Amino acid sequence: MAIDPVCGMTVDEKTAQFKTDYKGTTYYFCAPGCKKVFEGQPEKYLKGGQTEMPGKKPWWKFW
Repeated sequence: MAIDPVCGMTVDEKTAQFKTDYKGTTYYFCAPGCKKVFEGQPEKYLKGGQTEMPGKKPWWKFW
């Protein structure tokens, strides 16, 4: 299993519909939105950036 670098969800590499290659490594995504966000700023997500769904507030930020 792979980890979506944008939202942190697990993704099965064998059945993943959304993937991209960056600097010789294949990254897998749970949805087209995560793939698009990653492709716009890959270094942000590879350096431990966002690990939540783009455009969504995590539950703990509502308190």
